[in-house]
Amino acid sequence: MTIRTATFEPPRYLVRVPSPIGRLEITSDGEAITSLSIERAGSLPLEEFPENRNSVLDAAAEQLAEYFDGRRRDFDLPVRLEGTAFQKAVWAQLRDLQWGEVASYGSVGLATGRATAGRAVGGAVGANPIPIIVPCHRILAGNGKITGYSGGNGIPTKAWLLDHEGIVHHTVGFEPVPA
Repeated sequence: MTIRTATFEPPRYLVRVPSPIGRLEITSDGEAITSLSIERAGSLPLEEFPENRNSVLDAAAEQLAEYFDGRRRDFDLPVRLEGTAFQKAVWAQLRDLQWGEVASYGSVGLATGRATAGRAVGGAVGANPIPIIVPCHRILAGNGKITGYSGGNGIPTKAWLLDHEGIVHHTVGFEPVPA
């Protein structure tokens, strides 16, 4: 039996920027944004790698600053989303959501041709590699509740993003993220 190990390729381009929800770490392949991570418990996943800026990351940093300042409502950035066909279909639905607009997991499932795939939609939403820019925070349960969020500090981070956009939601049992 042969055991193969995967080798990790560090990102070609990487930048970290401050935000009201914690530091953001954005990567690029030189042509598009490939990931965005939100600080969790004081750390970022690629903390040990040095920054290496490019024009795509500079544009992302500027547009994210404008978003958090309330001066930008949509992003005009190239993104490269790697995933399954189903994940890509879900992420395409996310990209169609405008500032302040929400959808439910069920409605996204219906739009992707899998009306009963709420859990699978939730998994695809949670696997979104470029949150905020591909706005997975705009997906709520059918009753308007936040059921989870994989970025940053979880539900408090999602609640902050929804509040920032003026989206009505219901949350239970968490401490708000300080502004």
